[in-house]
Amino acid sequence: MSTVLTDEKIPNNVNLAGDKRLQRALEAWQPKFIDWWKDMGPVGWQERDIYLRTAISVEANGWAHFDYVKMPDYRWGIFLEPKDPNRVHGFGDFQGQPVWDEVPGEFRNMLRRLVVTQGDTEPASVEQQRNLGATAPSLYDLRNLFQVNVEEGRHLWAMVYLLHTYFGRDGREEAEELLQRRSGDSDKPRILGAFNEPTSHWLSFFMFTMFTDRDGKYQLAALAESGFDPLARTCRFMLTEEAHHMFVGETGVQRVVKRACELMKTGDVRAQGGIDLPTIQKYLNLWYSLSLDLFGGEVSSNAADAFAAGLKGRYKEDRYEEHKLIGSHFRMEVLEEGRVIEKDIAMRNALNEVLRTEYIKDCQRGVDRWNKTIREEGIDFELRLPDHKFHRQIGMWSNNRFAPSGEMLDDAQWNARKGDWLPNDQDEGFIKSLMQPVYEPGKMASWIAPPAKGINALPAEFEYVRL
Repeated sequence: MSTVLTDEKIPNNVNLAGDKRLQRALEAWQPKFIDWWKDMGPVGWQERDIYLRTAISVEANGWAHFDYVKMPDYRWGIFLEPKDPNRVHGFGDFQGQPVWDEVPGEFRNMLRRLVVTQGDTEPASVEQQRNLGATAPSLYDLRNLFQVNVEEGRHLWAMVYLLHTYFGRDGREEAEELLQRRSGDSDKPRILGAFNEPTSHWLSFFMFTMFTDRDGKYQLAALAESGFDPLARTCRFMLTEEAHHMFVGETGVQRVVKRACELMKTGDVRAQGGIDLPTIQKYLNLWYSLSLDLFGGEVSSNAADAFAAGLKGRYKEDRYEEHKLIGSHFRMEVLEEGRVIEKDIAMRNALNEVLRTEYIKDCQRGVDRWNKTIREEGIDFELRLPDHKFHRQIGMWSNNRFAPSGEMLDDAQWNARKGDWLPNDQDEGFIKSLMQPVYEPGKMASWIAPPAKGINALPAEFEYVRL
């Protein structure tokens, strides 16, 4: 397979022209996607020239090309990493056997569910963020928002290709449904809860790309281990794009934190048009806890089945010595008879929690960097990840109340304190009051510090979006 993309109607490196039936099906889906993008994508910016990164090959040193493009003309397409003809299953009951190029019949439904769930997150985030352009704190940030958006659109293409190619009529129907559901819609919501939450301002956007896109990294990495080779190769390329989304989130929050520290030295942060550190902590608590839910239940037979089938592995599976996980256990907190205890759980059934544990470590590294900024500014404050049991909506912790410290609370205690831990209406109203657009090149809103450097080594004054 070539690493260079063709210039067909649908850019690809999978020889789409060699399968006319598939090509016709995807070319019929393409205008529906463009209609969805124009209806549900960024509001008010469809005809602007945006300085975007576009894939031109899948090689590490040549997959990104920067230039101005109107978003509806972006080179959405189908990009898979080149096939390794010697690749074998790296885990599960089929470890050591050649990977699959076609869907095994007995795992068809399970695999389709994995692809559809991943695919549904991609358009959902675009829908959540569609109005943010009207309140961008700078052209730099506006451009980063649109880069995230168009890449989420391409990730949708990646999953739709798999559905059309490998799942027949069922797959084509699922691809249609991906364009029919809507984030936050009461009748046809998106599949996962965090993707129905409103992203109504830029602090939530930065937290979303920090925490929720980081969940995407770990889900894609687990699927990149899959013994269904087309899925693995698709996800490996998607991970190269996902890194930028997390960069936008982590550095975005870091800049908000830095500005808060600067303003603290001269008076009340809010009075000076900044976002104070305790409020930043509240939004951290909210989006982190929502994102923890995306890993699923702590003890899961579905996770065990996907691992046994060789469809979804662990994060960087090759780090481990044992890959069948028969007879091995994972020690974790569980709830029994109203008490939190530690217990050894069969490893295959604990795989959601194994993946979530790796995610938590990664999130902590990001928070550590934010705290380093606070220390460097000479401020006595520390941002903290809340306990993994805090504010959970699914899994064994969802029917109980926990403080950020992990302490179990009754309903009265929770109701008395939740306004200290999660954003309330007043917080939301204040943040929204700060969201005034700044479109002058090189200028920043009052509540955020400038970035350390520009995109593609360009100066901060560069016109990232042509107005």
